[in-house]
Amino acid sequence: MTDCIFCKIAQHEIPSTVVYEDDLVIAFDDLNPQAPVHTLVIPKEHYENAIDGVPAETLAAMMHAVSEVARIKGLDDGFRLISNKGEAAGQTVMHFHMHVLGGKPLGEGLI
Repeated sequence: MTDCIFCKIAQHEIPSTVVYEDDLVIAFDDLNPQAPVHTLVIPKEHYENAIDGVPAETLAAMMHAVSEVARIKGLDDGFRLISNKGEAAGQTVMHFHMHVLGGKPLGEGLI
């Protein structure tokens, strides 16, 4: 996709604070954090959401990136992992991504 901001971040066309990167995924800090730690994990290839035919290898790489983000950011006490599908769920960038949120007690509420 030529106009996808996350594709541009994945290709290093737009600067970001990269936390983790490998051949399939990149993790970077959210510009509008909702918690002290708010890092996004995205595949480098464009998929609209989690059920858009994402290959198992890419999903595994994303989960590995989540564990690396948790280790790097010191989220030993826990974190919240969220992925939205569609505008009705709150997805604002139509490129599959996971939010890793933590750094404080998040409670039992959804967000």
